[in-house]
Amino acid sequence: MIATGFMIFLGLALILAKLPRRLMLRALGHDLAIDLMVSALVLIIHWGTFSGVMAATVAGLLASLATAGAKRLFGQIRGSVYYPGLFHLDVNSVSRR
Repeated sequence: MIATGFMIFLGLALILAKLPRRLMLRALGHDLAIDLMVSALVLIIHWGTFSGVMAATVAGLLASLATAGAKRLFGQIRGSVYYPGLFHLDVNSVSRR
């Protein structure tokens, strides 16, 4: 159950990591909403068995820890203001490809 919950969390964390930095920082400004949505979504998906609910609970707890840690490490964007964490990300530069 713990391993399954970790794998569910890992999939969610990889999706968050693939977001553009500005969008990720905006999302971290709403960390409680992310925690509630992730927990509710994985509980709905894995509802029906005890092991599924426990795996979803572990994934929700790990997601909550991850959003709190990411907010402290990278900061957040609220409105149009960037509040940096321990690592300052350059969110104002424009990348041309």
